[in-house]
Amino acid sequence: MHNVRWETLFQDLQSQYDAAAREEQDLQVVELAEAEVGTVRLSDRIRARTGSDLRVRLRSGDGLHGRVLDAAPQWFLLAEGDRRTVVPVDAVAMAWPLGRAAPEAGVAESRLRITHVLRGLARSEALVQVSSDAGRYTGWLERVGADHVDLRPQRPSVRGEELVSLTLTSLLSVSHP
Repeated sequence: MHNVRWETLFQDLQSQYDAAAREEQDLQVVELAEAEVGTVRLSDRIRARTGSDLRVRLRSGDGLHGRVLDAAPQWFLLAEGDRRTVVPVDAVAMAWPLGRAAPEAGVAESRLRITHVLRGLARSEALVQVSSDAGRYTGWLERVGADHVDLRPQRPSVRGEELVSLTLTSLLSVSHP
């Protein structure tokens, strides 16, 4: 009878150890999952929506919606009918519906900055509508610097000035009307 108590005691200790080990493993899984979610950027989730519809609310409160045609870590392109709108990810206050994140962007995709897209628009000499923290302007992109764009407004806005310079951080969207 004495041996039975010892066996029961060791079985009980083994059960407690197994339960503690399972609990520790469960906690590690939760911590790893939280750590992974903590690295996901909004741009990763928007990139995963390429080819699908997306609604966004910008810092200004303006809403946009359309199909995501292209996306990079810094910007995405929405299509609503014939209208194309480039949106800096930093201008987005809300976005929906979003699902899981896209795989990490490749080296070339990561290097494709919004300035590349804006320079392409400038080269095409397309009439654009720029929405910024400073207001809305329609005109042509003349130059794209490291941290700003020069826009030649359709109608000069400041006593005949021909160019308006807008900081990239103030940009909310650039559309081809």
